[in-house]
Amino acid sequence: MKNDPYRSVASLYDRLFESMNHGLRLAGLRMFRPAKGMSVLDVGCGTGTGLELYRRYKCQLYGLDASPSMLNIARGRLADSAQLDLGDATHMPYEDGKFDLVISMLTLHEMSPETRVAVIGEIKRVLKRGGRILLIDFHPGPYEPLQGWISRAIILLSEFLAGSEHFRNHRHFLLHDGLPALAVQHGLRVERQSILAGGTFAVQCSRME
Repeated sequence: MKNDPYRSVASLYDRLFESMNHGLRLAGLRMFRPAKGMSVLDVGCGTGTGLELYRRYKCQLYGLDASPSMLNIARGRLADSAQLDLGDATHMPYEDGKFDLVISMLTLHEMSPETRVAVIGEIKRVLKRGGRILLIDFHPGPYEPLQGWISRAIILLSEFLAGSEHFRNHRHFLLHDGLPALAVQHGLRVERQSILAGGTFAVQCSRME
């Protein structure tokens, strides 16, 4: 696919980033541990490593991503244990109130401000009454010495190498206070939040007011 920004890195993505991402995923899982049979959607599911953690809880698994190359890897990993859909998160192909848990990890910071607003709106639309939203993304600090400074330097380099538009959206996300600001903007009640890796990542579990 011509417009797939992950086409050249999909096969290397887990090797490059999963050692860091796995700890964040586990933190999210501890924050909201699902019950058997819950319906779980991962928005920006990538290679499927996040959904793989939920398979052991015998959840109904769904993943949505805009990258065909990342989804190809996810399909190889998850086989028929998840429904994986190629699509635009601003127009999700799911009915209202379908999911008990909607996850989005390291995805919102990539988006333009307008797209981000639309995606949160869609997440709220497909969430069941009483469901939870689990967001994991970069945090604007303050950064702790020494861990936070090193982590922030690595993040900046990675985001810069991802391209000018990606880097611009990343900067906007942090300059506007990241996940805490999104929760306020969209009327989400934050139940639990953890700040990790010296202040560089936030894990936030919320529900609709």
